[in-house]
Amino acid sequence: MAIIGRVLLFLVVNALVIVSISILTAVLGVNSYLNQYGIDYRSLAIFCVLWGSTGAFINLLLSRAIAKWTMHVQIIDPNTSDPSLRTIVQMVHDLSRAAGMNDMPEVGIYDSPDLNAFATGPSKSMALVAVSSGLLSRMNRDEIAGVLGHEITHITNGDMVTMTLLQGIVNSFVMFLSRVIAFAVTSSRSNDEEYRGPGLLYYVVQIALEVVFMLLGSMVVAAFSRWREFRADRGGARLAGRDRMVAALEELRRNYEPMVTAEAAAVQTLQINGHPSGLMKLFASHPPLEERIERLMKESPQPMSRPAGH
Repeated sequence: MAIIGRVLLFLVVNALVIVSISILTAVLGVNSYLNQYGIDYRSLAIFCVLWGSTGAFINLLLSRAIAKWTMHVQIIDPNTSDPSLRTIVQMVHDLSRAAGMNDMPEVGIYDSPDLNAFATGPSKSMALVAVSSGLLSRMNRDEIAGVLGHEITHITNGDMVTMTLLQGIVNSFVMFLSRVIAFAVTSSRSNDEEYRGPGLLYYVVQIALEVVFMLLGSMVVAAFSRWREFRADRGGARLAGRDRMVAALEELRRNYEPMVTAEAAAVQTLQINGHPSGLMKLFASHPPLEERIERLMKESPQPMSRPAGH
């Protein structure tokens, strides 16, 4: 049930952003796309792109701060006296340099029994890689290297920005279609009658349609996220070595325990570990671990770009 709660929370939060924007613009009278003739589709398209993308980009800009706050991430000082934590920082930096990064990401740890890690941040130069305490205590050095290589690949591929752009596009379509259909359903004027503006029913239908379309749009976002996970696995294999990447996924599969808290939803799409099942696969941001392992095993093994953790 944990995965159901996590996915529903993710969908509800995103839907609430769009609904809140719709209510705010209605209260403020920001509906310049409506005139005496009905809908100006060009103005509506511009309106939807601007407002639909606003929430997504605000989330991107605040992603690192939100992750630290919601997951209670403790940033690791590179000069820490704890040898195990210092090793993790060194591994992240080695893999980042091997991936061609000039600015090293922040490295943090958060308290969770779940075997997980995530990468987030508004840009490659302002990224954060965080690992759970459960992962550090239950994975060996090679497996951790595979996980970190996966997360570094998310950063170098620009996945945080790409997912934001995609969510902004989905939000824009949701807002556009819901308004057009709501207008068609609730407008009852004759051809020679001047349009007097939207009524309460228009806004009720519009918001209801936004929720439905947001659910459908989330399937598209999730499908892209699953494809992106396969790509991050390949990148992790290149950076840390295929055997290490496979070992990490195998350990995740052996220790599969769906102990995901509600706070983890904020960074779900950039985590290493996901547990889709049943119909929830349509909304899952991660493909099954078995499929990820199988794909990696079919590829030719590649040597590490540079040794990790030295």
